[in-house]
Amino acid sequence: MSINATLFVQAIVFLILVLFTMKFVWPPIVKALDERAQKIADGLAAADRAKSELSAANQRVEKELSQTRNETAARLADADRRAQAIVEEAKARASEEAQKIIAAAQAEAKQQVVQAREALREQVAVLAVKGAEQILRKEVNAGVHADLLNRLKTEL
Repeated sequence: MSINATLFVQAIVFLILVLFTMKFVWPPIVKALDERAQKIADGLAAADRAKSELSAANQRVEKELSQTRNETAARLADADRRAQAIVEEAKARASEEAQKIIAAAQAEAKQQVVQAREALREQVAVLAVKGAEQILRKEVNAGVHADLLNRLKTEL
């Protein structure tokens, strides 16, 4: 064979090989590469979405934390106000109770003074009768002179 024929046959075999490769080998390789490129693109898109979702979630978390801090501060302030109100109410009740106790003690003291005066009047009346009895040297009948003794008690 001549070199031209060999070259020509080799060119035809090469063309057949190229056509075979382009028809049967190349499409699956291109398809695999395209699928891989699509998977990579999808993965990058998913990563971008996840990144944006993470950023949005972080913002929501910060907002919720801020709200929670504000609510907690408000509840603590409310609890302090309630505690102060309870303390003031307890002080007011204690003051009222103290006033009631003082008033009751004063009333009891007045009652005891009145009772002491009555007892003193009784004793003075008895002493006056005994004194008058001794002066007159005769016995004064308390039953007979009850009206006189009552007037004497009221005068004392």
